Amino acid sequence: MSIKRESMSVERLKHLVRERAKRGALSLEDRRKVMDGNAEQFPIPAGVTVRRADLGGLGAEWALPDGLTDEAGAGNTLLYFHGGGYVIGSSVSHRHIVSRIALAAKARVLSVDYALAPENPFPAAVKDGVKAYRWLLDRGQKPEQIALAGDSAGGGLAAATLLAARDEGLPLPAGAALISPWSDLTCATGSYETRAEADPMITPEGIRELANVYLAGADPRDPLASPNFGNLAGLPPLLIQVGDDEVLLDDSRNLAARAREAGVEVELEVAPDMFHVWQAFYQMFAPGEEAIERMGAWLSSHWGKRG
Repeated sequence: MSIKRESMSVERLKHLVRERAKRGALSLEDRRKVMDGNAEQFPIPAGVTVRRADLGGLGAEWALPDGLTDEAGAGNTLLYFHGGGYVIGSSVSHRHIVSRIALAAKARVLSVDYALAPENPFPAAVKDGVKAYRWLLDRGQKPEQIALAGDSAGGGLAAATLLAARDEGLPLPAGAALISPWSDLTCATGSYETRAEADPMITPEGIRELANVYLAGADPRDPLASPNFGNLAGLPPLLIQVGDDEVLLDDSRNLAARAREAGVEVELEVAPDMFHVWQAFYQMFAPGEEAIERMGAWLSSHWGKRG
Protein backbone atom coordinates (compact mmCIF):
# COMPACT_ATOMS: atom_id res chain seq x y z
CA MET A 1 0.00 0.00 0.00
CA SER A 2 1.55 3.31 -1.06
CA ILE A 3 1.99 6.24 1.30
CA LYS A 4 0.00 9.18 -0.06
CA ARG A 5 0.41 11.72 2.73
CA GLU A 6 3.26 14.06 3.53
CA SER A 7 5.52 12.49 6.12
CA MET A 8 6.74 14.37 9.17
CA SER A 9 10.48 14.29 9.84
CA VAL A 10 11.71 12.08 12.66
CA GLU A 11 13.20 15.13 14.40
CA ARG A 12 9.86 16.94 14.35
CA LEU A 13 7.98 13.90 15.59
CA LYS A 14 10.44 13.33 18.42
CA HIS A 15 10.00 16.97 19.43
CA LEU A 16 6.21 16.58 19.57
CA VAL A 17 6.49 13.40 21.61
CA ARG A 18 8.82 15.11 24.08
CA GLU A 19 6.48 18.08 24.40
CA ARG A 20 3.55 15.78 25.12
CA ALA A 21 5.58 14.01 27.80
CA LYS A 22 6.18 17.32 29.60
CA ARG A 23 2.56 17.63 30.68
CA GLY A 24 2.03 17.68 34.43
CA ALA A 25 1.58 14.55 36.49
CA LEU A 26 -1.79 12.88 35.94
CA SER A 27 -3.72 10.38 38.00
CA LEU A 28 -3.83 6.81 36.75
CA GLU A 29 -7.46 7.25 35.75
CA ASP A 30 -6.63 10.36 33.75
CA ARG A 31 -3.64 8.67 32.09
CA ARG A 32 -5.93 5.89 30.94
CA LYS A 33 -8.42 8.40 29.57
CA VAL A 34 -5.71 10.30 27.73
CA MET A 35 -4.38 7.13 26.13
CA ASP A 36 -7.83 5.99 25.05
CA GLY A 37 -8.14 9.44 23.46
CA ASN A 38 -5.89 8.06 20.71
CA ALA A 39 -9.08 6.72 19.16
CA GLU A 40 -10.20 10.29 18.43
CA GLN A 41 -6.79 11.67 17.51
CA PHE A 42 -5.92 8.76 15.22
CA PRO A 43 -8.96 7.44 13.33
CA ILE A 44 -8.94 3.94 11.90
CA PRO A 45 -8.11 3.60 8.21
CA ALA A 46 -10.77 3.01 5.57
CA GLY A 47 -11.59 -0.59 4.80
CA VAL A 48 -11.71 -1.85 8.40
CA THR A 49 -14.70 -2.54 10.65
CA VAL A 50 -14.29 -2.66 14.43
CA ARG A 51 -16.49 -4.96 16.50
CA ARG A 52 -16.52 -5.83 20.20
CA ALA A 53 -15.91 -9.40 21.37
CA ASP A 54 -16.45 -11.29 24.62
CA LEU A 55 -13.86 -13.99 25.22
CA GLY A 56 -15.68 -15.72 28.05
CA GLY A 57 -15.73 -12.63 30.24
CA LEU A 58 -12.51 -11.15 28.83
CA GLY A 59 -13.11 -8.08 26.68
CA ALA A 60 -11.58 -7.67 23.24
CA GLU A 61 -12.11 -5.98 19.91
CA TRP A 62 -12.02 -7.31 16.37
CA ALA A 63 -10.46 -5.30 13.54
CA LEU A 64 -11.97 -6.78 10.38
CA PRO A 65 -10.72 -5.78 6.91
CA ASP A 66 -13.47 -5.63 4.29
CA GLY A 67 -14.55 -9.11 3.28
CA LEU A 68 -13.44 -10.78 6.54
CA THR A 69 -15.71 -11.83 9.42
CA ASP A 70 -15.38 -12.71 13.09
CA GLU A 71 -16.90 -16.14 12.56
CA ALA A 72 -15.19 -19.02 14.34
CA GLY A 73 -12.26 -20.40 12.40
CA ALA A 74 -12.82 -18.05 9.46
CA GLY A 75 -9.32 -17.31 8.21
CA ASN A 76 -6.02 -16.13 9.63
CA THR A 77 -6.13 -14.33 12.98
CA LEU A 78 -3.62 -12.09 14.71
CA LEU A 79 -3.99 -12.00 18.51
CA TYR A 80 -2.78 -8.57 19.63
CA PHE A 81 -1.70 -7.24 23.05
CA HIS A 82 -1.52 -3.45 23.49
CA GLY A 83 1.26 -1.52 25.19
CA GLY A 84 1.05 0.82 28.14
CA GLY A 85 3.41 -0.53 30.78
CA TYR A 86 0.80 -3.03 32.01
CA VAL A 87 -1.07 -0.17 33.72
CA ILE A 88 -2.71 1.83 30.91
CA GLY A 89 -3.83 1.19 27.33
CA SER A 90 -6.65 -0.82 25.81
CA SER A 91 -8.07 -2.10 22.55
CA VAL A 92 -9.52 1.41 22.14
CA SER A 93 -6.19 3.24 22.50
CA HIS A 94 -4.55 0.93 19.96
CA ARG A 95 -7.45 0.64 17.54
CA HIS A 96 -5.73 2.67 14.84
CA ILE A 97 -2.49 0.66 14.73
CA VAL A 98 -4.29 -2.67 15.09
CA SER A 99 -6.54 -1.78 12.16
CA ARG A 100 -3.58 -0.80 10.00
CA ILE A 101 -1.79 -4.05 10.82
CA ALA A 102 -4.96 -5.94 9.85
CA LEU A 103 -4.82 -4.35 6.39
CA ALA A 104 -1.10 -5.01 5.99
CA ALA A 105 -1.43 -8.65 7.06
CA LYS A 106 -4.70 -9.16 5.14
CA ALA A 107 -6.06 -10.83 8.26
CA ARG A 108 -8.43 -10.13 11.10
CA VAL A 109 -6.94 -8.93 14.38
CA LEU A 110 -8.29 -9.64 17.86
CA SER A 111 -7.05 -6.99 20.30
CA VAL A 112 -7.32 -8.07 23.95
CA ASP A 113 -8.25 -5.98 27.01
CA TYR A 114 -6.10 -7.94 29.42
CA ALA A 115 -6.16 -7.15 33.15
CA LEU A 116 -4.11 -4.11 34.19
CA ALA A 117 -2.07 -3.34 37.29
CA PRO A 118 -2.12 -2.18 40.03
CA GLU A 119 -5.62 -3.65 40.35
CA ASN A 120 -4.43 -6.91 38.76
CA PRO A 121 -0.66 -7.32 39.10
CA PHE A 122 1.56 -10.01 37.57
CA PRO A 123 0.76 -12.68 36.45
CA ALA A 124 -2.84 -11.62 35.70
CA ALA A 125 -1.99 -10.28 32.24
CA VAL A 126 -0.28 -13.55 31.26
CA LYS A 127 -3.27 -15.57 32.40
CA ASP A 128 -5.49 -13.41 30.20
CA GLY A 129 -3.10 -13.84 27.29
CA VAL A 130 -3.37 -17.61 27.52
CA LYS A 131 -7.13 -17.37 28.01
CA ALA A 132 -7.48 -15.37 24.79
CA TYR A 133 -5.31 -17.86 22.89
CA ARG A 134 -7.28 -20.81 24.27
CA TRP A 135 -10.50 -19.04 23.25
CA LEU A 136 -9.37 -18.98 19.63
CA LEU A 137 -8.31 -22.62 19.71
CA ASP A 138 -11.56 -23.70 21.39
CA ARG A 139 -13.53 -21.98 18.62
CA GLY A 140 -11.85 -24.21 16.08
CA GLN A 141 -9.07 -21.87 14.97
CA LYS A 142 -6.11 -23.91 13.77
CA PRO A 143 -2.87 -22.89 15.51
CA GLU A 144 -1.11 -22.43 12.17
CA GLN A 145 -3.77 -19.82 11.32
CA ILE A 146 -2.93 -17.79 14.44
CA ALA A 147 -0.07 -15.41 15.15
CA LEU A 148 0.58 -13.26 18.19
CA ALA A 149 1.69 -9.64 18.24
CA GLY A 150 2.05 -6.71 20.61
CA ASP A 151 3.89 -3.50 21.30
CA SER A 152 5.99 -2.52 24.32
CA ALA A 153 4.51 -4.28 27.37
CA GLY A 154 2.18 -6.03 24.94
CA GLY A 155 5.19 -7.32 23.02
CA GLY A 156 6.61 -8.76 26.21
CA LEU A 157 3.20 -10.20 27.02
CA ALA A 158 2.98 -11.86 23.61
CA ALA A 159 6.32 -13.57 24.26
CA ALA A 160 5.27 -14.54 27.80
CA THR A 161 2.00 -15.94 26.46
CA LEU A 162 3.95 -18.16 24.07
CA LEU A 163 6.02 -19.50 26.97
CA ALA A 164 2.96 -20.11 29.15
CA ALA A 165 1.04 -21.77 26.30
CA ARG A 166 4.01 -24.03 25.51
CA ASP A 167 4.38 -25.02 29.15
CA GLU A 168 0.66 -25.81 29.35
CA GLY A 169 0.99 -28.13 26.38
CA LEU A 170 -0.99 -26.03 23.92
CA PRO A 171 -0.14 -26.16 20.21
CA LEU A 172 1.81 -23.05 19.31
CA PRO A 173 0.85 -20.49 16.65
CA ALA A 174 2.52 -19.72 13.33
CA GLY A 175 4.69 -16.96 14.78
CA ALA A 176 4.83 -13.73 16.75
CA ALA A 177 5.56 -10.15 15.68
CA LEU A 178 6.90 -7.99 18.51
CA ILE A 179 7.12 -4.19 18.37
CA SER A 180 9.65 -2.68 20.79
CA PRO A 181 8.95 -5.47 23.31
CA TRP A 182 9.47 -4.82 27.01
CA SER A 183 10.85 -8.26 27.73
CA ASP A 184 13.28 -7.61 30.62
CA LEU A 185 11.69 -6.10 33.73
CA THR A 186 14.97 -5.91 35.61
CA CYS A 187 15.34 -2.63 33.70
CA ALA A 188 19.10 -2.95 33.95
CA THR A 189 20.39 -3.35 30.39
CA GLY A 190 23.01 -1.12 28.84
CA SER A 191 20.60 0.81 26.63
CA TYR A 192 18.94 2.25 29.75
CA GLU A 193 22.10 4.36 29.95
CA THR A 194 23.19 4.72 26.34
CA ARG A 195 19.73 5.62 24.97
CA ALA A 196 18.32 7.60 27.92
CA GLU A 197 18.79 10.94 26.16
CA ALA A 198 17.87 9.73 22.68
CA ASP A 199 14.48 8.15 23.53
CA PRO A 200 11.75 10.84 23.57
CA MET A 201 9.07 8.53 24.96
CA ILE A 202 10.52 6.36 27.73
CA THR A 203 12.66 7.39 30.68
CA PRO A 204 14.57 4.81 32.74
CA GLU A 205 13.03 6.16 35.94
CA GLY A 206 9.49 6.05 34.60
CA ILE A 207 9.65 2.52 33.26
CA ARG A 208 11.27 1.19 36.44
CA GLU A 209 8.34 2.60 38.37
CA LEU A 210 5.93 0.78 36.02
CA ALA A 211 7.84 -2.46 36.54
CA ASN A 212 7.45 -2.14 40.31
CA VAL A 213 3.71 -1.51 39.97
CA TYR A 214 3.16 -4.50 37.70
CA LEU A 215 5.40 -6.94 39.56
CA ALA A 216 4.10 -5.99 43.03
CA GLY A 217 7.03 -7.77 44.65
CA ALA A 218 7.36 -10.65 42.17
CA ASP A 219 10.76 -11.64 40.83
CA PRO A 220 11.56 -9.54 37.74
CA ARG A 221 13.54 -12.50 36.38
CA ASP A 222 10.46 -14.73 36.29
CA PRO A 223 10.28 -15.75 32.60
CA LEU A 224 6.56 -14.93 32.45
CA ALA A 225 7.43 -11.36 33.46
CA SER A 226 10.74 -11.19 31.59
CA PRO A 227 10.88 -13.69 28.71
CA ASN A 228 14.56 -12.84 28.20
CA PHE A 229 15.31 -15.04 31.22
CA GLY A 230 13.22 -17.98 30.01
CA ASN A 231 13.92 -21.16 28.09
CA LEU A 232 12.76 -20.17 24.62
CA ALA A 233 13.18 -23.58 23.00
CA GLY A 234 10.30 -24.64 20.80
CA LEU A 235 8.86 -21.19 20.21
CA PRO A 236 7.59 -20.32 16.72
CA PRO A 237 9.38 -17.82 14.45
CA LEU A 238 9.72 -14.28 15.78
CA LEU A 239 9.83 -10.89 14.09
CA ILE A 240 11.16 -8.14 16.35
CA GLN A 241 11.06 -4.47 15.33
CA VAL A 242 12.87 -1.96 17.54
CA GLY A 243 14.31 1.51 17.12
CA ASP A 244 18.01 2.25 17.59
CA ASP A 245 17.13 5.23 19.82
CA GLU A 246 15.11 3.21 22.34
CA VAL A 247 15.77 2.70 26.02
CA LEU A 248 14.40 -0.81 25.40
CA LEU A 249 16.80 -1.53 22.54
CA ASP A 250 18.72 -4.18 24.49
CA ASP A 251 15.48 -5.93 25.48
CA SER A 252 15.02 -6.75 21.80
CA ARG A 253 18.65 -7.53 21.08
CA ASN A 254 18.91 -9.87 24.05
CA LEU A 255 15.58 -11.55 23.34
CA ALA A 256 16.66 -12.22 19.77
CA ALA A 257 20.00 -13.60 20.92
CA ARG A 258 18.41 -15.90 23.51
CA ALA A 259 15.87 -17.13 20.98
CA ARG A 260 18.53 -17.91 18.39
CA GLU A 261 20.57 -19.78 20.99
CA ALA A 262 17.47 -21.91 21.62
CA GLY A 263 17.09 -22.69 17.92
CA VAL A 264 14.22 -20.27 17.26
CA GLU A 265 13.97 -18.53 13.88
CA VAL A 266 14.29 -14.79 14.51
CA GLU A 267 14.21 -11.72 12.28
CA LEU A 268 15.44 -8.65 14.17
CA GLU A 269 14.96 -5.21 12.64
CA VAL A 270 16.86 -2.39 14.36
CA ALA A 271 15.68 0.82 12.68
CA PRO A 272 18.16 3.74 12.71
CA ASP A 273 16.94 6.94 14.44
CA MET A 274 13.60 5.36 15.40
CA PHE A 275 12.07 5.59 18.87
CA HIS A 276 9.64 3.53 20.94
CA VAL A 277 6.69 2.18 18.90
CA TRP A 278 7.14 4.66 16.06
CA GLN A 279 4.71 2.51 14.07
CA ALA A 280 1.82 4.04 16.03
CA PHE A 281 2.41 7.35 14.20
CA TYR A 282 2.06 5.84 10.74
CA GLN A 283 -0.63 8.36 9.72
CA MET A 284 1.89 11.20 9.83
CA PHE A 285 5.19 9.36 9.61
CA ALA A 286 6.17 7.27 6.59
CA PRO A 287 8.65 4.98 8.43
CA GLY A 288 5.80 3.89 10.70
CA GLU A 289 3.69 2.75 7.80
CA GLU A 290 6.65 1.12 6.11
CA ALA A 291 7.40 -0.90 9.25
CA ILE A 292 3.77 -2.04 9.48
CA GLU A 293 3.86 -3.11 5.84
CA ARG A 294 6.99 -5.17 6.51
CA MET A 295 5.26 -6.76 9.47
CA GLY A 296 2.23 -7.59 7.36
CA ALA A 297 4.41 -9.23 4.71
CA TRP A 298 6.23 -11.26 7.36
CA LEU A 299 2.97 -12.48 8.87
CA SER A 300 1.57 -13.35 5.44
CA SER A 301 4.63 -15.47 4.76
CA HIS A 302 4.21 -17.45 8.00
CA TRP A 303 0.49 -18.30 8.12
CA GLY A 304 -0.06 -22.03 7.81
CA LYS A 305 3.53 -23.08 8.41
CA ARG A 306 3.04 -24.73 11.82
CA GLY A 307 0.68 -27.45 12.91
